[in-house]
Amino acid sequence: MLLLKNATIFPQTDAAPFVGDVLCDNGIITKIGEDITAEGADVLDLTGLNLLPGLVDCHSHAGLGPRDSVSALPYGTDTAKPVSPEMEAILSADPQNPVYHYALENGVTTLGVIPGSSDVIDGTGFATRTWGDNIFEMCLKRKMCLKLSLGENPKRVFQNQHMEPDSRMGVTFVLEEFFANAKAYMDAKERGEQVEYNEQYEVAMLVLKREIPARIHCTHNDMASAIQCLTKYNVRFTIEHAWGAGNYLDEIVESGCGIVYGPIGGRKSFYESRFVDIDAVAKLDARGTECCLTVDSPLEGLDSLLSHMEQAVREGTDPLRVMRMVTIHPAKVLGLQDRLGTIETGKDANFAVFKGVPGTDMGAHVIYTIGEGELKYQAESAL
Repeated sequence: MLLLKNATIFPQTDAAPFVGDVLCDNGIITKIGEDITAEGADVLDLTGLNLLPGLVDCHSHAGLGPRDSVSALPYGTDTAKPVSPEMEAILSADPQNPVYHYALENGVTTLGVIPGSSDVIDGTGFATRTWGDNIFEMCLKRKMCLKLSLGENPKRVFQNQHMEPDSRMGVTFVLEEFFANAKAYMDAKERGEQVEYNEQYEVAMLVLKREIPARIHCTHNDMASAIQCLTKYNVRFTIEHAWGAGNYLDEIVESGCGIVYGPIGGRKSFYESRFVDIDAVAKLDARGTECCLTVDSPLEGLDSLLSHMEQAVREGTDPLRVMRMVTIHPAKVLGLQDRLGTIETGKDANFAVFKGVPGTDMGAHVIYTIGEGELKYQAESAL
């Protein structure tokens, strides 16, 4: 049992920040209020510190390989063919990768780990805790999404192999063809017709039945193509990266999709990364689109999640709203909003404790990270 005392609590609900206590038992938040006492509880005095839910980055390739660097990315993306929905990112995950401890140092208690963006249909992702030594025990939700990709990545991969699709229009055609065929397969099954089992279409059915979302890597003009394709099937989807979203504000809002924006600090090295318009996050948030921020680890380090928040605030995002973009909004993308993302009774006791207010104070940094009611990280300054 853990009792957090005298914290300034940012609950990420409709409630305003307040000073109070939080009691945790068996990994769950059991009580929130003032002057809470609990016999036998370990007490952590957080006077002058800020308590947020554990941070969530729902778009990550962290740990998909043995090294914490971009060189590990090929471990988590398959380039043998452009349509690979049966691939699972969890089968590449290495829990010994130092990135998981690095996450804890930066207040990140949950990651959404997805395949890379080399295929048009890349495979399924999973949600994971950032502590543990067995990835299947760390996993909170397997097959939590189907990752899709448009644009330069799949075009380049298969063009270099002299395979189709070898153009941007070819990439979009493959996406359209896959969902049209998967829908026909599903409709035939629902009519009771005899159909040959197709593992790829079985994965697609999870999306078509709205059981999991599609997460589509796309930027610039590809966003219009993604929206046109996916809205016709009434699926849940998020646009990943979303650079250039400012050119498609109306289309994004009307589609009802979510946005996972970032990384912001990557070098402007190729076509897709040359128009980073972080002000679009504030505009979309103001119009009701649920926005998340991502560092796209290992493209950017997890420590830069704070600088992403700061940049969004500088470009007009409300300082309290930006916290939701790294807590409750990504928890919803992962389908774990009943467990994560807010400080409420009954939810997992995951917290990031800051000195300073993240997103507002340039010097804000993590003092403690708590996972399911246990101290997982403590800064030297707290010793």
